[in-house]
Amino acid sequence: MRWFVVLLLVLVLVPDWTGEARLPVVRRDLSVEARGFVPAGGARRAGVLVPVGALSLRSSDPAFGGFSSLAIHRGAAVLLSDGGNVVRLTIRRGRIAAAGADLADGPGTGWDKRSRDTESLAIDPASGRLWIGYERANAIWRYTPDLARGDGHVAPPLMRDWGRNSGPETLVRMDDGRFLTLREGVMDARRPRPAVLFDGDPVATGTRAARLFYRPPPGYVPTDGAMLPDGDLLVVNRRWRFPFRFDCAIVRVPATLIRAGAVMEGPVVARPTRQMGGENVEGIAITRERGATMVWLVTDNDLAFYRRTILAKFRLID
Repeated sequence: MRWFVVLLLVLVLVPDWTGEARLPVVRRDLSVEARGFVPAGGARRAGVLVPVGALSLRSSDPAFGGFSSLAIHRGAAVLLSDGGNVVRLTIRRGRIAAAGADLADGPGTGWDKRSRDTESLAIDPASGRLWIGYERANAIWRYTPDLARGDGHVAPPLMRDWGRNSGPETLVRMDDGRFLTLREGVMDARRPRPAVLFDGDPVATGTRAARLFYRPPPGYVPTDGAMLPDGDLLVVNRRWRFPFRFDCAIVRVPATLIRAGAVMEGPVVARPTRQMGGENVEGIAITRERGATMVWLVTDNDLAFYRRTILAKFRLID
């Protein structure tokens, strides 16, 4: 009876938890609904991008969405949210299968966005290991293929002063094993963005890092990048327009400018704003299919029910 009274007093007198709510964690067996997306006016070519198809993705899982990076690995689209969630989507014969995972390992506790502000992703196509860039921590973590654990991490000195909300928005693994990361923003928008080029795995001991820069189109910030088969770099850049519209500009950086000390810049080769419904394009991936180069884009809906998550595929024409 005494223990019952003590428990009752605790329930009555101790206040409920009033701290910050736990960051939403995606379900492993989540269900995703995919509907064909056709932009207003129809699907038309945008610069060097010819539309192949696009899907608007939805799920009843409240953690689904907010995707900040994209990779295509072994036939699956790997979507990384800016809250430490990873979704793998496989689409075959019109049917979609989805699997979710969250990053248990990472900076801090993983309780809130401050320790799971994941913004960029790269995958080794052979081993399946993943590298993820963290804002706020300005760090890169490496994960096992099943995401069960992190097996290494680094906070490079060249990224130390990248700010709390403008860090490694882009992380690219090059075919020769080098890595490239770009900072999203700087205090002076007229200045080129700092970038770091690693001569190997950024987490491995002995890997050397060199500073270089990226100059986006005026008024834009870089949100992701991917390597073309010829070694050039495609960079997605976004510009916010009031109230909920985003412009998208894709820049092609010549391979010759991806070197220490260089300022990476290039022409805008596509502006797929309308093709992506005016949403915030934050992820890009590149694949080869039957001799053609395919460019995949995904949008970040910021977990807002009135915004769309669009996964689109284009054929690149040179």
